[in-house]
Amino acid sequence: MKRTLACLALCTLSSLAFGEVQTKVIHYEHEGTPLTGYLYWDDASTEKRPGVLVIHEWWGLNDYAKSRAKKLAELGYVSFAADLYGDGRVTERPAQAQEWMLEITADVEFWRERAALGLAQLRKSELVDADKLAAIGYCFGGGSVLQMAYGGAPVRGVVSFHGSLPAAPAERKGKITSKILVLHGYADRFLSPELVADFQAKLEAAGADWEMDSYGGVRHSFTNPQAGKFGIENLRYDPQADARSWQRMQAFFREIFGE
Repeated sequence: MKRTLACLALCTLSSLAFGEVQTKVIHYEHEGTPLTGYLYWDDASTEKRPGVLVIHEWWGLNDYAKSRAKKLAELGYVSFAADLYGDGRVTERPAQAQEWMLEITADVEFWRERAALGLAQLRKSELVDADKLAAIGYCFGGGSVLQMAYGGAPVRGVVSFHGSLPAAPAERKGKITSKILVLHGYADRFLSPELVADFQAKLEAAGADWEMDSYGGVRHSFTNPQAGKFGIENLRYDPQADARSWQRMQAFFREIFGE
């Protein structure tokens, strides 16, 4: 009997110490477009914790983007996988993805507003410490979080994984307060050496706090295990670069959140 009670007590303690990742579907809208995002958190604790916004690749808010948000929740953050396209639009066709991406990026202010609305959903959570926010993005999402930093979004830092690299506007000199981490495949053929050099020069001229890590021999979409299925030669998963970049992101978060 004593052994049984001890076993029950141990199981109870274990269930309290180790929670499960929970998910909540959140509907919101921007200029008449319905958007659907996903909030993730570990229910092992009810204390406030840092929040991290996740912005998808140009394919739309698919299972890959959601899986990254879930991984962040497993690390102890509250995460929100935002929807920048709306209407549940997800594709595996490059031409369609490019069309949707251009719809968003054609107007920079519209682009920033759409991304900022995702951050607003994250901040609403009672589990989020609104003073400790960050944003990460992949491909199109990487460019999106950079635009958030340029536009003055209330995030301590942004992380771009194999992202597009929009240049920092000259008028934002001295006004970019978010720290910037760019994780880039050196062999990414979508971004010429000249474009990368200009991106770096503009960040430096703006006085931004930035770092760019380049992974030798690594191409675009290096964090996505499904990268090879889209039929584009420049898309290639690299497990080493994936692991290294994820670790670098975690170190960056420890720095900006004071963990």
